[in-house]
Amino acid sequence: MARVITVGAAQLGPIARSEPRGDVVKRLLALLAQAHARGCDLVVFPELAPTTFFPRWWMEDQAEIDAFFEREMPGPETRPLFDEARRLGMGFCLGYAELVSEGGRTRRFNTSIIVDRAGQLVGRYRKIHLPGHAEHEPYRAFQHLEKRYFEVGNLGFPVWRAFGGVIGMCICNDRRWPETYRVMGVQGGELICLGYNTPVHNPPAPEHDLLGPFHNHLVMQAGAYQNATWVVGVAKCGREEGCDMIGQSAIIAPSGEIVAMCSTLADELATARCDLDAATSYRETVFNFARHRRPEHYRLIVGRTGAEPPA
Repeated sequence: MARVITVGAAQLGPIARSEPRGDVVKRLLALLAQAHARGCDLVVFPELAPTTFFPRWWMEDQAEIDAFFEREMPGPETRPLFDEARRLGMGFCLGYAELVSEGGRTRRFNTSIIVDRAGQLVGRYRKIHLPGHAEHEPYRAFQHLEKRYFEVGNLGFPVWRAFGGVIGMCICNDRRWPETYRVMGVQGGELICLGYNTPVHNPPAPEHDLLGPFHNHLVMQAGAYQNATWVVGVAKCGREEGCDMIGQSAIIAPSGEIVAMCSTLADELATARCDLDAATSYRETVFNFARHRRPEHYRLIVGRTGAEPPA
């Protein structure tokens, strides 16, 4: 019997800094309704979905910073999303800024969760590859202060059994690192959900700007193909508070082919029927990990961070 999940990539257009969470949740609910009409089992929302991308601003007032974080999930403003998804019998993946007390101290993470059709939490992931910088860099037209506002995730790259398959998550910059996909791949990951907020302009390397959309798809397609997994990459995009962000949310097959993609920079839903068994021919041949991988020769990958040329 085929294992097919109908997945919706629920792209968001810009969110203003002043836009109330409740209004954003209404937009999420509208996308959820569209997904239900198309028969979706799982809807993937972007990174930091309930708010604007606040790391673009330098802030020193901790209360101002914490206003962008969720102290509970669901909370009063996000509860309607959980309730409606449960009523419709749909699951979802949602990215948000998480404020939590652990080990007797307050911690802040860039987080995503998967919720099943019954409204129950399946799994939680905290972003590991934080991009940008930690100090104010006035030369930039906008900041990218994830290293200031978030800690590095502490949960690794787990996968979970859900929706009839093995599901994993990563967030934004994680998609650029091949280790992200491979760690989930060796756990049998069959579908990876990821959200992103990616500026068009890269202040330290503006020569990369024109290649941004190409690089976005390149890394997700390579990750899908090399690990025989589906990848669902979902953007928050458009001109947000003066910062242009790429769209092109996509659902990518284990072959590396894009099977569905958003075409606007606004709220939009792309859907695809994801046959989890489509990966079998790749897992049994060219990417038969048990037969072909040689981890004894990969130890430098986990033993070294920066590149060190030979003497």
